[in-house]
Amino acid sequence: MNGLIWTDQDYGWLAFIVLTGLGGAAAVATGRSFARAWSPRWLILPAMLLLAAAVQFLHYALFQEDLLSLHYYIVTLFVMLVAALFGYQSTRAKQMATQYSWAFEKSGLSWRAR
Repeated sequence: MNGLIWTDQDYGWLAFIVLTGLGGAAAVATGRSFARAWSPRWLILPAMLLLAAAVQFLHYALFQEDLLSLHYYIVTLFVMLVAALFGYQSTRAKQMATQYSWAFEKSGLSWRAR
């Protein structure tokens, strides 16, 4: 996995876990906030593009990794998008089951008709 997901440096896996993990937590919080505001799902993409760029900058600033590496930016962006969509979908399912409790019930990460 060295070089595919994280850099070939001795501490590359640690930097990936720490920084991308913290970025993933921020992405989940962002997805939840978009869902709470009843925003459309597509608005997550521009926010995650910026968040992935910020996480990539932290990789560069703290661990001297490549700043303009498209490969690692795409990996980071993928992790951020998955985390944000998870936060969005779980919050939206809870909202639908709460707001429209007479019509829907929560079913995992989605909702179903009663």
